[in-house]
Amino acid sequence: MTMNNINDFFVTMSGYLWGWPMIILLLGTHVFLTIRLRVPQRKLWTAIKLSVTRDKETAGDVSQFGALATALAATIGTGNIVGVATAVALGGPGAVLWCWLTGVFGIATKYSEGLLAIKYRVKTADGRMLGGPMYALERGLGWKWLAVLFALLTALASFGIGNTVQANAISTIANESYGISPYLTGGVICAMSAAVLLGGVKSIARVCSALVPFMALFYVLGCIYILCVNSAYLWPAIKLIVESAFTPQAAGGGFAGTTVIMAARMGIARGLFSNESGLGSAPIVAAAAQTRNPVRQALVSSSGTFWDTVVICAFTGLVIVSSIIAYPDISSADGAALTKAAFSKIPYVGKPLLSFGLLTFAFTTILGWCYYGERAVEYLKGERWMYAYRVLYIIMVFVGSIISLDIVWNAADCMNALMAIPNLISLLLLSGVIARETRHYLWEDRLDHHAGH
Repeated sequence: MTMNNINDFFVTMSGYLWGWPMIILLLGTHVFLTIRLRVPQRKLWTAIKLSVTRDKETAGDVSQFGALATALAATIGTGNIVGVATAVALGGPGAVLWCWLTGVFGIATKYSEGLLAIKYRVKTADGRMLGGPMYALERGLGWKWLAVLFALLTALASFGIGNTVQANAISTIANESYGISPYLTGGVICAMSAAVLLGGVKSIARVCSALVPFMALFYVLGCIYILCVNSAYLWPAIKLIVESAFTPQAAGGGFAGTTVIMAARMGIARGLFSNESGLGSAPIVAAAAQTRNPVRQALVSSSGTFWDTVVICAFTGLVIVSSIIAYPDISSADGAALTKAAFSKIPYVGKPLLSFGLLTFAFTTILGWCYYGERAVEYLKGERWMYAYRVLYIIMVFVGSIISLDIVWNAADCMNALMAIPNLISLLLLSGVIARETRHYLWEDRLDHHAGH
């Protein structure tokens, strides 16, 4: 079997896995949990306040904000920039609204994942906290075999979406924009990654806590500046996004109804891929948080989807759609080219903003996903394999910088989809536990109580 055959296999498999069945399952879980938990999105302001409040004298390895920042580091990636443009290129401007709505409903799923992570976490002999879907599957449902499968898929995915494709994105930007050799870029990223990753979760959380708010704020402020430059096209862009989401004629072209279907499919798929709600990755680091009860960390975790999709993806979508209206000649470009064209139309800040956004988003994804993969390997083989995994992970960062990655990218897409299935099973089957904990701490106003009290 040739490399092209293998790549074609993963392309076909990825297309099926991320098709309508997965979209319906994920979005259906989002809506079901939103209803069952009485719209936890209402508590967003409480969640944001808790995320910057330190829970003292509680068990855990990192602060609640440290856990959130690490999860956001892994979640906010190239998908927030290029992924949104891909959705617009394939599904029309209406895809931006569907992406945004997916983020709004996904808050409930991210909340549920965080709750189960704390509820079923375990404490190691040396005092570390371990948790995530594999522990919920094993301890909550008694399905050890499915827990092992989830951990294996997570470890494999970490070498794809976690490091090689992110490192490749950085080296490609550096080479195309500034003529820097991929080998030099790879060496620098490798050294920077090693400096952080060899220090373990506390080192990762410390760097992410400093870098994530800065990079997200810088990117959003840059987008606001671009929208000010495009101000004459901002309201037309918002109207076009809303109209295109529901009316086929507004986006132009295609058979009646085709545009709406494609807008919904691409927007929902990119939204799900962007915020990772339901994927099962973020609860792995949520389990390490210092928190007095499961609901407090669940709320903190849920705010991650708000920042990732409801804020950052929305700004990216507005920049791209307003730029298409302002410069119709760029509308035929594909995802990556459309992103580059939209940002490069803005003098002085457009190109540096895009480069900085992609570079920092990709680098922090490398850091966050190392933690996910490391915890998965520890679950499978024990603590003695952790250091070897870190070293291999760092080596693969360099490898990813210098090779072509079509096969790896498509394989990683498949691994991510397959990761989501066991996690969604645990969320749906343990939704009664989630509702019970939510009633006790949130609905009955015991948010400040310690677990067991």
